Amino acid sequence: MSERLQPGDVAPDFELPDADASPVSLASLRGKRVILYFYPAALTPGCTKEAVDFQGSLGDLEAAGVAVVGISPDKPAKLAKFREKEGLTFPLLSDPDAEVLRAYGAYGEKKLYGRTVVGVIRSTFLVDADGKIEKPYYNVKATGHVERLRRELGL
Repeated sequence: MSERLQPGDVAPDFELPDADASPVSLASLRGKRVILYFYPAALTPGCTKEAVDFQGSLGDLEAAGVAVVGISPDKPAKLAKFREKEGLTFPLLSDPDAEVLRAYGAYGEKKLYGRTVVGVIRSTFLVDADGKIEKPYYNVKATGHVERLRRELGL
């Protein structure tokens, strides 16, 4: 697993395809705060709960100048199906080689049902308007995570 990012670190830049296979880069979001959240798999119960929670808070987050971007190893076609099924309006990005996941320390060994496996470590990063890590959150739970972020952002 990569080193974990700390507050003040430069957020690793990237360009990944979204659900429509259009490229999206972190640099294109400069000037606003960004919540980057990394999740294991679209269309699974926990990841759906987390995405729906972000969607439900999107109006408040956007009003506060915060964009939301979800990243998983899923291919764009699966992300498009996820977006349509759940009515998601924020970008979902595809990182099938887990390069960006690794750059953020969000891929590696984790415990799953008592076993050690290698995969996506559910993680979220608040990136400031200048592209620096404001706050990293590793090993978050799908349920309750968005509410915690809202409280910490004062929403």
